[in-house]
Formats: sequence, C-alpha cells, structure tokens
Amino acid sequence: MELRHLTYFVTVAEELHFGRAAARLQMTQPPLSKQIQQLEEEMGVKLFRRTKRHVELTTAGEFFLPEARQVLAQMQQALDTAQKAQRGEFGRLVIGFVGSATYDILPEIIREYRRQFPDVSVILHELSTPDQVDALLDGRIDMGLLHPPISSSLIATEPVQTGVCALSFPKNHPLAGKDKLTIEDLRDVPFIVVSREIWPGLYDEFLSLFQDAGFTPRIVQEATEYQMVVGLVSAGIGVGVVPATAEKLFNLEAVYRQIDGAPLHAVLSMARLKKNSNPALDQFITLTRRVRQLNSESPV
Repeated sequence: MELRHLTYFVTVAEELHFGRAAARLQMTQPPLSKQIQQLEEEMGVKLFRRTKRHVELTTAGEFFLPEARQVLAQMQQALDTAQKAQRGEFGRLVIGFVGSATYDILPEIIREYRRQFPDVSVILHELSTPDQVDALLDGRIDMGLLHPPISSSLIATEPVQTGVCALSFPKNHPLAGKDKLTIEDLRDVPFIVVSREIWPGLYDEFLSLFQDAGFTPRIVQEATEYQMVVGLVSAGIGVGVVPATAEKLFNLEAVYRQIDGAPLHAVLSMARLKKNSNPALDQFITLTRRVRQLNSESPV
C-alpha cells in the first residue's frame, strides 16, 4: 500500500463519484478505478459499493476513512516539519555567550530570533571564551558569542559588536575627578583586568598601550568576567578595565573614564564550527548580521 492509494481512496470517499474524484486528482477515471481495486485487493476488503449510477462506502470503508485521513494528515505534518527544519524554521539551537553579551547585543538578537522563528528551541549557556571554544569543538553548542581572537582553524569567527573600554575608578579615587586621563596619569595605578585566558584581545591591547608609553601597567588582580572587575573596583582594590557599557549598569560605587587619545576596544564576535550544518544556525547568523547592520546605521 502506498500513500497515493490513501489519497485516491479519501478523494473518492468525499466525492462518492469516480468522475469527479478523477477530476480533482487531475487524472482520468479508468486508472483511478484500477487503483481503488488494487487497494481493495491488497486490503482484502471492499471499500465501496458501486453501481452504474451510485457509489457509496461500505461499512469497512466508513471505518477506514477517518484512519486514512489521519495517516495523510500525519504525513503532511511530517513533511511540513522536515521542510521547516531544512529552512531553519524548526529545530534546536544551542548558544554559548560571555556574560558581558547580556548587557549589549544578545537580548536584542534573541528577542528578534524568537519572534521570527518561534518553532526553534533556543538553549542558552553562559560560558567563558575558552569554554565556548571547547564546547564548539565538542559539538555541545552551535554558536558562541565570545571575545576574539580564536586560534582554532576549525572555528569561523565574525565580529558582532565593536565598542570601547573605559577605566572604572572607585568614587573617592584621586583620578576619578579628572576630565582627561593620560597614560602618564596611570603609571603607578593598581589595575584589575579580565584575565588574558578569558579576554585575550583586550588584555594584549591593554598591555601594548602602556608598553608603547615605556612602562608596564601594575596589574594587581585578574578576574574571569568584567562584572567581577566592577565589584573589586567598588571594594577599592584598584582601577578596572571594562567595556564602556558597564557605566549604564554598574555605577553605584564607581565612575568611568576613558584614556584621552588611546581608546581600548571591546570586541564581541560570533563563532561557529565550520562544519556545523544546522540550518537554524544559518538563520541565526543571517539575523545577527542584520541586527548589527541596523545598529551601525542607527544615529548615536
């Protein structure tokens, strides 16, 4: 028995007329009659009573009709699901992200993605950059939102957001009131930074900035995320290096200043395993690029 036999049977059962059923199926009547006969022979039951002027369902046909309709409906649902999955409109997407992404572009992307693709299950995991790299290589996440650079040739990265970093001072720090800070102002300042393992690009740029000025910054504490940096700054341990967006979220016990003429960059990139063929991932990347483009075109 083939699915087309069920389609032929249901159509004849609805029309109770072989000519009209054949017209609906865009075929001629003799082949349709032959297909119904083959179905009845295969099943070993009569589905229709036929006369020259009348066609009606037998008792067996009446019971078989709703079952046949259900099979066809399930098959159509399975087909629709497969097609949606191929288009990236159905399935599962696992995303890793660094904590700082939740204060920048991530909420906007996830909100828009869920609106456009409500049938995709989105699972989020907060992970450090090194942990995201491991998770990508192991296939535990589809997408990472992390701090570049990434050394693995198996992973493709693309910038999502590029901002600037600021120095976070305790409110009572002598430099907190200065309108402009220079590198020389910071020669003997104790710093709190996110460790190089967690944010290699920012760490290296920070060191290079001071080394170009002829000295090495005095790093007294390294942290795993910039929220921790802000907390340690508030405790008076030192001056923090954080994304400038932190000022909007953490400003109770700290003030934020940039180094005059020497910006530090905060880059967030999306990363994927090159061989990952999840269609939902492709849709996520396309949407992320669109959101990034719209944000870059928006007036400041």
